[in-house]
Amino acid sequence: MKSGTEHAIGPRALLANPSYLRLWLAGGLANAMRFLEMLVAGIFTFELTGSAFSVAAVTVARTLPMLFIGVLAGVVAEAVNRRTLLLGGLVVMTINSAVLWALSASGQIAVWHIAAAGLVAGVVWASEMAVRRRMVSEVVPSAHVGQAVALDSVTSSSTRMIGPLIGGAVFEAFGLDGAYLVSTIVHVAAAAIVTGLVFSQETRRLALARIPAEIAEGIEAVRGRPALVGVVAVTVVMNMFGFSYSALIAPIGLNEFQVSAVLVGLLAAAEPLGALVTGFAFAAGWLPMRGVRTLMAGSFLFLAGLVATALAPWYALAFVFMVVGGLGTAAFGSMQSTLVLTEAPAALRSRVMGIVTMCIGTGPIGVLLVGFASDWLGASRALLAMALIGVVGLLLARLSWPRDDPH
Repeated sequence: MKSGTEHAIGPRALLANPSYLRLWLAGGLANAMRFLEMLVAGIFTFELTGSAFSVAAVTVARTLPMLFIGVLAGVVAEAVNRRTLLLGGLVVMTINSAVLWALSASGQIAVWHIAAAGLVAGVVWASEMAVRRRMVSEVVPSAHVGQAVALDSVTSSSTRMIGPLIGGAVFEAFGLDGAYLVSTIVHVAAAAIVTGLVFSQETRRLALARIPAEIAEGIEAVRGRPALVGVVAVTVVMNMFGFSYSALIAPIGLNEFQVSAVLVGLLAAAEPLGALVTGFAFAAGWLPMRGVRTLMAGSFLFLAGLVATALAPWYALAFVFMVVGGLGTAAFGSMQSTLVLTEAPAALRSRVMGIVTMCIGTGPIGVLLVGFASDWLGASRALLAMALIGVVGLLLARLSWPRDDPH
């Protein structure tokens, strides 16, 4: 797969498409609240327990469903109207956040409440790629799919920056209940935006007996295409040994650098801040998207940034290294979806996206490992160990790549 700049259009032209605009806005709002909730849940849990492993466990509760139901979500999204699934998920998230707000405001909230709500949120999150991200590719001309996905990835990076920043500030000013109230209101807004979305899809009856066979067809589609095999392998490595770093942000900021909740939020925003730079360049067509080569280069840069962050002696230096690492995550995130949406057969794309979601769902394994290692070695050393293992994993994935593959 190769996306050059000969058919490039600007972000303004993409956003002039009403359907794309609604999907982009709804995704941006919901994703911002996802990362807001993850940050405030981590801060609350660490302040209450003092354990990085407990923070990791709460994070796992939110991401674990992706491992077990990601593939199923892909099958469902090919049969049931994706607009209905997207709207239903946003309604569920609104109720989820409202319950946490009520518990916190009444002083009854406990860590297990946050973990349970995280499981519910994780079920909704498991459908993100197979539902909303696929819809993003369906409402634009095929020549612009790469740019549409890149702009959506830029927005995701923005939300990973904005969400923690808002979360840290709101938590410090208004407490946990204030953060969940903000999340409730924003989820209502996202659902309202999707209500006006015009989207057509050929649906069919969901045959439960056919689900195993349909999953097998998706797996076979991946096995027969080297580019998709590469996406799967790199996704597992990045989520187990790279993005698991998020569980260490609160312990590193609060315990090792001894900074405020606002600065913890700023540190969490550093990596997505870097991703904005390269992500916007892809979306604008200024940088070519060269398939797996772009995917691998971005992944290596991100892990190198984590290694440098783990060795940083000062908060400001750690922030800079995280920004540098973020330059690579935009390349990874953009190509991860673009390769699937351009290489997989149209009839199987949601199923393949579901398989990728399952690979993202391996992240909780890394989160638990990094949480355990942090309690044993300290947060920075745990981050260093996981990032180095990730580098080795990427090297093995690249060395096993077919030499004659054009990607």
